[in-house]
Amino acid sequence: MNFTSQIVALSSAAAFALQIALALLMLRYFPPEEVGMFSVISQIGFFWTTLALAQTPLRLLANHGASVFEDARQAWSSSVQRFVWLLPVAALTVWWSGLSFVNALLWALLLSLCQLTWMLAQSMRLRMVVAWAQAGVRILPPLMALLASVAAVSLQWDGPALLTAALLGYAVGAAWLFPALVRTHQAEFQNASAVSVDPPLLQNTPAFTTLVSTPPVSGDNRSAKLRVAHTLVDAMLATAIVVVWQRAYGAQETGWMAAPLRLMGFVPAVVHMAWAQVLLAQPLVEHKRVNPMWVGLGGFVCVGLLGASCAFALAIGWLGENWIGVWSYLLPLVLWQGSACYVAAHSHIPFKTNKARRYSWLCMGVAGLQIFALITPYAIRWDITPFMHFMGFSIISLIGFIFISVHIRNISQQTI
Repeated sequence: MNFTSQIVALSSAAAFALQIALALLMLRYFPPEEVGMFSVISQIGFFWTTLALAQTPLRLLANHGASVFEDARQAWSSSVQRFVWLLPVAALTVWWSGLSFVNALLWALLLSLCQLTWMLAQSMRLRMVVAWAQAGVRILPPLMALLASVAAVSLQWDGPALLTAALLGYAVGAAWLFPALVRTHQAEFQNASAVSVDPPLLQNTPAFTTLVSTPPVSGDNRSAKLRVAHTLVDAMLATAIVVVWQRAYGAQETGWMAAPLRLMGFVPAVVHMAWAQVLLAQPLVEHKRVNPMWVGLGGFVCVGLLGASCAFALAIGWLGENWIGVWSYLLPLVLWQGSACYVAAHSHIPFKTNKARRYSWLCMGVAGLQIFALITPYAIRWDITPFMHFMGFSIISLIGFIFISVHIRNISQQTI
């Protein structure tokens, strides 16, 4: 990996450590009622954010226009439009949750809008290739949330401390996008002034276009509807795995599955952010010395080591007897998240070879099979153990991810 990839990986690891510290602080010093309310509102906000973005951060990385600031402004504008359109869906979700409607909807709106802006800021800063900005945009928001939570505990504040801390953190992250909006408006003003002075220098004139080389055919060529559909399927899968397990096997089994999933799931996320996104944001950096296959296998090994660490902690009693049920989920999770690392390491190739549409349809097909594997045993009341259910889901995920990886590697070989 190059220097930027290393910075992104280390920054993501530091941000993850801060989030763990915040989670421990919540469990130690905040009542279950407040943690529960925070979890529901923040999850609604995240779902709202995910659908509103519709994979726009990835598009911002893959499609390079004349100016990164103009690209970021357009990405933010289109995302905010979808954000407004999705307001009735978010309001219906808040109403269904049974929380105070106006208060919960307002918090979800503020959290979602700031989180949306922060996620776009991360992609914009990644394209700007400034090392200290990569660390700042990832570490400062969770650090601010942790410091605000510590202050609330120290002052024994009775207000919505967790929601306030999260909003402050997201707001700090969102601030990294503000210079793009300001500079874009300044550039538009300067271009408007230049029309009457020297029209031939404008980019839409023949005098300029004849001097500009045509960029290679690459980037995110998917329609907005396809990106929204891809995002919706991913969000449905992420929600289904928790909801199905809660309804089918109860809170304890869900906790045994979700706790190691949160830990192992960080590895494919880091592979995607520190490898695939860096390659998309820096099209001139070829990384010829590192084969994506080795990056994916390295992520698989890291997931395996995390699974082995959990097994060791269980064996020596570090996690306590109430966590003994985690045993049955370790192997399926390693297969699932390890194969996800392999796909993440190759996920930049379709966008560099103008195959993004085919890639999205393929991913949605595999996600549909995963949802089917989750819901079917519960829907038909199939008498199987949670281990058999989850192992079947993981094997289907593994086969689907292998199919995606083979398809991507065939694309890369055809373009050589």
